Amino acid sequence: MGMTDRYGNDLSTGSSVARDHYDRGVALFLAAEFGASEAFGDAIAADPEFALGHAALARALMMEARMGDAKAALARATELAGRGSDRERQHVAALGLLLAGKPAEARAAVLSHVRTHPRDALVAQLCTNVFGLIGFSGEVGREAELLAYTSALLPHYGEDWWMMSVHAISLCETGQIEASMQLMEQALALNPRNANGSHFKAHAQYEAGETQAGRVYLGDWLERYDERAVLHGHLSWHCALWALHAGDSEAMWQAVDSGVAPGAAKGLPINVLTDTAAILYRAQIAGLAVDPDRWARLSDYAARCFPETGQSFADMHAALAHAMAGEGARLAKIVETAKGFAGDLVRPVARAWGAIAREDWAGALTDLSQAMARTERLGGSRAQRDLLELTYVNVLLKLGRTDEARRSLLTRRPVLADAPPVAAFQ
Repeated sequence: MGMTDRYGNDLSTGSSVARDHYDRGVALFLAAEFGASEAFGDAIAADPEFALGHAALARALMMEARMGDAKAALARATELAGRGSDRERQHVAALGLLLAGKPAEARAAVLSHVRTHPRDALVAQLCTNVFGLIGFSGEVGREAELLAYTSALLPHYGEDWWMMSVHAISLCETGQIEASMQLMEQALALNPRNANGSHFKAHAQYEAGETQAGRVYLGDWLERYDERAVLHGHLSWHCALWALHAGDSEAMWQAVDSGVAPGAAKGLPINVLTDTAAILYRAQIAGLAVDPDRWARLSDYAARCFPETGQSFADMHAALAHAMAGEGARLAKIVETAKGFAGDLVRPVARAWGAIAREDWAGALTDLSQAMARTERLGGSRAQRDLLELTYVNVLLKLGRTDEARRSLLTRRPVLADAPPVAAFQ
């Protein structure tokens, strides 16, 4: 019998050393721990002809925003995959579509692949989570589709900490908070250092309104998490958000400046941009003073990292940064050129940010109203889209429509209704 990986998939390497490093890398990658690319590099060193070692390295490098190196690794994987099995060729091809910037084709390839190879976790992973190919599809009903996807995969994995955790976030985003929390705890009991699991638990605690418990849990967990790991900045954002909700502005700014903002965070540019823009504006809504230099630096970062539109979730937050920084030309470019999976919604939201910056509250309401019924299409989690929910409520309050603002929270985001982090409610 030939080599198999930790999920029982046949491997085309004959080196047990390469296999062991590969398995270690897969576990690190699925847990969002630091060191996956080094592990996959060790696998390739043990067997330079190991196609999936190169493919996995490419995937890990993508998550480190090292796109040139990722393309080189994937090119080598593609060259070698022709000697392997159909599964390995399909595995490499799916990653190739992702790296080539063809998300719709990559999504179709993944969905086809997992019907035959449901335990090919590095491929299956591409469609999990709110930041995956389903989450960023821009389609109505993406949360239900994500739940259907992980529900179909779950029976194939048994008591597997990774699959349990990604199914738990699907439950969370469809409002099944108690079931999500129970499954998340089971997953974390199997692997307490699963950063994806701790992240998803933070979402469930947020949805349950467990601010203090969430702050304690995640604050303790982060002390042992490598700051170079991909989720460190985003988990710091969760800590900053809870500190804001608790009225602890000192802790909020400390989290922002040490782990969230450009220059501090070491994660993907999309997380740095979206998390920083969201916490800065949510802080403003809550009544905190935000130094204009923060907005100016973030606008420059957005212009540098996302010079063209096409990633709708990033574009929406870039527009916010440009509007708050007074960068009218940059904002206008997004309004005029927005494309991608939800470009039709980015445009009115971007116009609304501009109106808000001018304190044109009536204009902002007109533009925001075009997007509020379909915000899930813009991407992100419920917690992330609360930026729009709270902005909408704040605009209503600025127009003196207090009762309508309260109804909006009660009907759309009741978890925030008891103590909304909006200064105009005070």
